[in-house]
Amino acid sequence: MPTGTFFEKVEKLKMIHRILILVGTIVLLAGIFVALVYIPQSKEITRLNKEIVSLEKKINQAKIKARALKKFEAEQVEVEAQFREALKLLPNKREIPTLLRSITQLGSDANLEFRLFSPNKEKTHDFYIEIPVSMEVSGTYHDVATFFDKVGRMKRIVNILDISMKPVKVRSTNLTTKCNAVTYRFKRKVDEKTKTGKNKKKKK
Repeated sequence: MPTGTFFEKVEKLKMIHRILILVGTIVLLAGIFVALVYIPQSKEITRLNKEIVSLEKKINQAKIKARALKKFEAEQVEVEAQFREALKLLPNKREIPTLLRSITQLGSDANLEFRLFSPNKEKTHDFYIEIPVSMEVSGTYHDVATFFDKVGRMKRIVNILDISMKPVKVRSTNLTTKCNAVTYRFKRKVDEKTKTGKNKKKKK
């Protein structure tokens, strides 16, 4: 159809018809735009938005894990440092005889006379082994107090427990002091193996 003929026919139409044709054309073009452009792009935008949200969640989770890892690593370093410090306070098995000799030397330096110094059976706990030593010494109250003070200042942990005192003689300034000195050492795998071996021998 020639273009001139089409426009001539349109010009002959009433105004209301022209408006309806214009509106219909706009609606048709809008429909084509929506169908061919907007809807596909809208779906793509929705998909991309979901993907962005998912990626943001993963990034946030990764950040949280990274912070937790840094915190864990810092705590691990601190625990290892505390463990090394604890090792300095608790002697290992080879150091026990030297530690016990040091205790008796401190007693001698405090002018005490040892009447009994007897290591007792070790007591095993979850993470450490308790080493009790029964002691009986003779000396003045001041000498005993000096001895206990020096033991308390040792680098290794040694606790003085179950203290009892009584005069050597009536009106004597010398006292007979009985007590237990308790030190500790870390329980190691070799201790577990030794204990297991002893239990097997007992069963036989």
